[in-house]
Amino acid sequence: MCPSGPASAERLRQAMELLQSWDLVPVPGPNARAVHPRAGYLAGTDAERAADLQDAWCDDTLKAVFCARGGYGAVRILDLLDTDKLRAAAPKALFGSSDVTALHEFWSEQLGLATWFSPMIGTDAVLGDDIAAEDLHSAVFGTHPGVYQAGTGARTMVAGRATGELTGGNLSLLAMTTGTRGRTRKRAEGKIVLLEDVTEEPYRLDALLHILLRSGYFEGAAGIVLGTWVECGELTAVLDLLDEVLSPLGIPLASGFPLGHGPQARSIPLGVRAELHAGQEAVLTLQGSRG
Repeated sequence: MCPSGPASAERLRQAMELLQSWDLVPVPGPNARAVHPRAGYLAGTDAERAADLQDAWCDDTLKAVFCARGGYGAVRILDLLDTDKLRAAAPKALFGSSDVTALHEFWSEQLGLATWFSPMIGTDAVLGDDIAAEDLHSAVFGTHPGVYQAGTGARTMVAGRATGELTGGNLSLLAMTTGTRGRTRKRAEGKIVLLEDVTEEPYRLDALLHILLRSGYFEGAAGIVLGTWVECGELTAVLDLLDEVLSPLGIPLASGFPLGHGPQARSIPLGVRAELHAGQEAVLTLQGSRG
């Protein structure tokens, strides 16, 4: 399904073929190829996208919900979702990243459920990347190793160990959902925060980070894991910015994790406990279930 932008017919076909090759039976959302009457960047109206998501989640014949692509639009449907109906449905896996960060946070705060921050199955991030596809497959079928090693661009900015529930996702979306209604607790308190982004200029990253800082997002956070920063400028300069802005928080902080929009992106569950070891090398290890 497409809670944000519309999927192309070709990419949707390829995504369905991939799921079929995994012996799954894909059921496309009714409005996956729809287009908003005013805004071509949206997959149908807000009401249509919200209904597709809610109906899929509440359909007991479906075992998982895959968001085919990101773009923009998930934040527009949050207030249209019936949380009572969502809570009453049997939990299932929700997969997606980028703009789907808004849904991950909603599922965590409103439903108390873990979700998978994973590359989008209707994009080249999976369809053109065998390693990312294999890692997503392991997440879908419960064979994921649950260990993440920092690689390209690895830098430990604040050394230490942190344990807590994983949260976060796309930086732009975390800033965009700062004004969420009904929030009753600090968003990252006691948690390890994942941050990544794509196609944002360094000054924009600077501004987005300060939106989160000034809103109190990081108050009580246990640690920070930095993923990929694709087309966000020269990587060293981006890491220097992240170091400058986030290191004063004084919590374990490490970069270079293959999480986000980069090649060979890993799938990672949000809402489960993990341990971050930020030292000469940086490793993030899942510890188990939510809580």
